Amino acid sequence: MASWCYCVFYLLIRSLSGTPSNSPADQGAPGEVVETTDGVCKSPGQQLSWWQAQESCEQRFGHLTLAPPPEVLAPRLPNPIWVGQKEALLRRPPKRRALATAALVFRERTAGKAARLRTPLPALGALTACAHVQWDAGSPDTAALFSLAAPALPNALQLRAFAEPGGAVHAALVVRGHHAPFLAAFRADGRWHHLCATWEQRGGSWALFADGRRRAGARGLGAGHPVPAGGILVLGQDQDSLGGGFSARDAFSGNLTGFHLWARALSPAQLRRARACAAPPGGLLFRWDLGALDVTPSLLPPLRVRLLCPVPSEECPTWNPGSRTEGSLLCLQPRPFLCCFRTETYQRLQDAQSWPGQDVISRVNALANTIVLLPDPLSEVHGHLSPAEASSFLGILERVLAKEAAPLGPAALLAIVHFLKRVTALGAGEPEPLSGPWEQLGRGIVSVASLVLEEQLAGPWLSVSEVVGSPMALVASVQRLAPLLRPVLTSERPRLHIQRRRAGLEVQSLHLKEASKEGYVFTMPHGHPEGPGHIRIPASEVKQLLGKGLSRVTVIHSWFSSSVFQHTLGEPGLEPQASHSSEEASKTQRFLSTQVGSAIISSEVWDETGEVSTAVTFHLQHQAQAFPQKLVEPVCAFWNFTSGPDTGGSWAPTGCSVATVYEDSTACFCNHSTNFAVLLQVYDVQRSAEEESLLRTLSFVGCGVSFCALVTTFLLFLAAGVPKSERATVHKNLIFSLASAEGFLMASEWAKANKVACVAVTAVMHLLFLVAFSWMLVEGLLLWSKVVVVSMRPGPRMTLYYATGWGVPVAIVAVTLAMSPHDYVAAGHCWLNVHTDTIWAFVGPVLFVLTANTCILVRVVMVTVASARRRARMLSPQPCLQEQVRIQTWATVKPVLVLLPVLGLTWLVGVLVHLSPAWAYAAVGLNSFQGPYIFLVYAAYNGEVWSALQRMTEKKTTEGPAAPESPQPSPPLQNVRDRVWS
Repeated sequence: MASWCYCVFYLLIRSLSGTPSNSPADQGAPGEVVETTDGVCKSPGQQLSWWQAQESCEQRFGHLTLAPPPEVLAPRLPNPIWVGQKEALLRRPPKRRALATAALVFRERTAGKAARLRTPLPALGALTACAHVQWDAGSPDTAALFSLAAPALPNALQLRAFAEPGGAVHAALVVRGHHAPFLAAFRADGRWHHLCATWEQRGGSWALFADGRRRAGARGLGAGHPVPAGGILVLGQDQDSLGGGFSARDAFSGNLTGFHLWARALSPAQLRRARACAAPPGGLLFRWDLGALDVTPSLLPPLRVRLLCPVPSEECPTWNPGSRTEGSLLCLQPRPFLCCFRTETYQRLQDAQSWPGQDVISRVNALANTIVLLPDPLSEVHGHLSPAEASSFLGILERVLAKEAAPLGPAALLAIVHFLKRVTALGAGEPEPLSGPWEQLGRGIVSVASLVLEEQLAGPWLSVSEVVGSPMALVASVQRLAPLLRPVLTSERPRLHIQRRRAGLEVQSLHLKEASKEGYVFTMPHGHPEGPGHIRIPASEVKQLLGKGLSRVTVIHSWFSSSVFQHTLGEPGLEPQASHSSEEASKTQRFLSTQVGSAIISSEVWDETGEVSTAVTFHLQHQAQAFPQKLVEPVCAFWNFTSGPDTGGSWAPTGCSVATVYEDSTACFCNHSTNFAVLLQVYDVQRSAEEESLLRTLSFVGCGVSFCALVTTFLLFLAAGVPKSERATVHKNLIFSLASAEGFLMASEWAKANKVACVAVTAVMHLLFLVAFSWMLVEGLLLWSKVVVVSMRPGPRMTLYYATGWGVPVAIVAVTLAMSPHDYVAAGHCWLNVHTDTIWAFVGPVLFVLTANTCILVRVVMVTVASARRRARMLSPQPCLQEQVRIQTWATVKPVLVLLPVLGLTWLVGVLVHLSPAWAYAAVGLNSFQGPYIFLVYAAYNGEVWSALQRMTEKKTTEGPAAPESPQPSPPLQNVRDRVWS
């Protein structure tokens, strides 16, 4: 067994490390599986970028292993491996970041527009010049982007270019009058591009880089001769003389910003940093600063622009097994990785081959003449999926699903979700948008998503929910593909709209100035822009985008409407956070479940740097659902994909609020953009407002009556001088604690206004009620010792009783306050917070006491009935049946009536108050009579109390001092059971 495990780990290491081998058998085959304490981890046997690795694991319905990986894997992994994010998933690779800066606008080709560096340059044996350029595509003439002239050498160095109409901008470097050939640098599309030129006198090496890529380069240009000292740098003009000699023929037309000049040739890696708006500081002669330039007045004032800087230096988390440390590497660097699964998920994936639905998989694969849908979701995908192939396969899948009469089986549904994940991962990690049939892919994915959201597929979705998470996986697939549709939009066609029966997608290029007055509204099918069925980006948000320097954005909206969401996302365990309902309302309502009550609608805003979050308002129609005799409260929520990577996410209301509730629809506001829906929280209405007010009044009156009775009983015990005994001491502690607790309860309403006082009153009530219940438990223990085990031996029982009655409650309250100081008190009144686990610091001990005392009472009744039966037989050897029934009935009823108040069993009715208002009235009545009942049983009809009062009366009527009367002898042992409840 040990050798077999070693072989598995050895193959795992080799498959991850990618070390070449002489024979295929020596190379670790992909698919090695290792079980860990947390689940199952599997090696795909690939080296991918971090983004692609994450997508690869998600396609397999797993996740990247987290750092540190399971201990069983750590010493056997290559160095280093990608690991996942612990806090939140990076759902999309950041492509660019924004930088606001000043740009010079060369609108017309004239000799009077130029910017000159004030400081002369030193002698240069090498240099690099970079700038962000927006070339005027309508100006085909050759122009000088910048020129460097030295004394007696006007054409020391310059960069010249021209725009080919409908083609590319061709650039060439000129050094000491020697002209390099014009070569295509970037497209003449009127957009910002990053252009760099490098030159070295040693060998005359030169190169041109555009948008981070080397476009041209050679040797022998101005070799062996440096640029002389005293040179003058001019932007936008060719110098025919030192610092002058400008002509309109060579003037630059376009926009220019971010010009930097180095006294050395930068490496490609350093040029990528420069393109990312992070200029390397070494050898930097000039950093873009208009204050260091003499700018002709016609170029002023400069234009504030927003540059789009790519982020090639984005780093992602890694784990180094050798040093057992976490680290980070460039996200686009290929590295090995592990995909991990929950044990239950992996077992379900193993069983998927036996699920119904394999016939649809076979039919699709036969029509495609290749493996499109995997029969085994754990098998490896062979070959690369191109966008053209994906589009073709989606068409085949759509035709098969449209003709399918019977509902899909779980196996087919799982395979379809896996394939959609593969399609939407085609653009993962790409620095620039790909070219391809993205519109066809978008239409295909929306069509397939609509077909698998038909109502009859609710059952299969529930079957695969443990693996897939939920139908929100389809929403995620559509949203991941949607940003790739932006290149499809043009000025002639600024909008792409895809609509199917159960789903839809719209991608639109939006001019912000046009939407700055009324905002932008997307309307669902059968919706209304001023009523249910729309989502709006408010005008205030549009103006904020304009204030950030944006002029045009891409707005992406999608919607999904299917009862499948109600069936699969309406479980009580998936409920959102509690709504802000009042504490008073929570007393009259019992939460039952949360249901998805509307269509799902989403809104995203994208500029060229990535997604831009905006606030939105939306108004959605409630979908028809029957909730007879239930209270339904709408909640505005969004789907948080990062809250549970293994479960696909969950609903959350963070940042969302209900604006207006209508009879059959709800309007919402959310301060961010994502997927939204209206959830319906269903409550069972228990009591009306009038009933709640009546119960509150009865509780206060009953509490006052009980308090007075308990105080009277306690004073009688003290004044009458009841002989000391365990039973009397326990009675006194119980009566004192219960009376004190009820006194503070009546006074708690006056402490709500002061937060500190409210916390103090809550803590005191918590302590006193726990003390009261603890002494009820002590009453039960004392009763057990006197009746069941009949122990009359003296011992340290009172020490144990005091520790139980006072010590344990003090410890519980102290620990609760220390662990939950902020969640201790409820909002609205002075008592424990019932919406957190704090309430269990009271309910838990109370349930324990009630359970223990119930068991004790049952055992005592059994002993009492048996004792009564024996006594009856001694008095009458052959009693009649009616006499036997009367004796046993009284023997059962008497201890129950006498012991109920001190054992606290009337509080058991409080567990049932949520079932009906009748139980609430019963609980108030029984607990209100606890004090009077204790007074009647343990004071008014207590022989010891009356004897003590009689002695007090005799003392007052007798003249002169009198000898104290001898106490009554203790009852014999056999009479203890008869006097224990007197």
